[in-house]
Amino acid sequence: MSAPADPFWSTLPLGREVAIVQRDPNGLVALAKPAGVLSHPNDSKDEARSLLTTRYQPEGEFFEWKKENGKAGRLYLLNRLDSATSGVILGASSEALAHDIRALFQRRHIRKVYNALVFGIPGAPHQVWRDQLAVQKRGGQIRTETSGNIPAEAHMQVLRSRRSDTPMALISLEPKTGRSHQLRVQCAKRHLPIIGDATYGDFRANREFAKITGNKRLFLHSLETSFEYTSGNRTYRFAAHAPLPPEFTAFF
Repeated sequence: MSAPADPFWSTLPLGREVAIVQRDPNGLVALAKPAGVLSHPNDSKDEARSLLTTRYQPEGEFFEWKKENGKAGRLYLLNRLDSATSGVILGASSEALAHDIRALFQRRHIRKVYNALVFGIPGAPHQVWRDQLAVQKRGGQIRTETSGNIPAEAHMQVLRSRRSDTPMALISLEPKTGRSHQLRVQCAKRHLPIIGDATYGDFRANREFAKITGNKRLFLHSLETSFEYTSGNRTYRFAAHAPLPPEFTAFF
């Protein structure tokens, strides 16, 4: 599999503050998505606030734009993050590579690590969270509940904590399953709501926090993604890291 020429990457129509954090010779790329940027536009009016500011084809799950030579450029989207979540999001320059990496996601062969800032402090520094979830779509919106039959598992580690004033903790979360809103719901169930979560969080605490700090974002960040894949009878390792935004550690 040949790598696309460097101009392919240098002319990507990247969205606001979106940055390339890793790429490899086969055409894989990891982008750092800021909070508030869409993984892809739902229609043309969303393009200006999307990962790439160009047309998106939902059937093939790719962005498409016209390059300087007049030919079409395509970037295949490999995973998604909620618009309020920041961090690593993956793309591929070819359909064949995209097919292979999406299969790894389906088989849960991709390791993802998130950081979250939560109200409260976990009772133990390391925990394995297992739940049975229900995922529903209501009026085009996804809602996840903790009373269902869809298994969800995540490994939690406390990174930092503070007990004075408002107790809070910075935690690492490694999901072993990829359910919609999984981490946000699992945190809320354990009375550790993610700060800024407007759907599953502590709304009163969110308002007070935003009033004091001026920061209204969802404090959930996709920190690292890593996996191995095979191409041309060779095995490659891909690892990407999106730096943790400074607001996550400003309170410790």
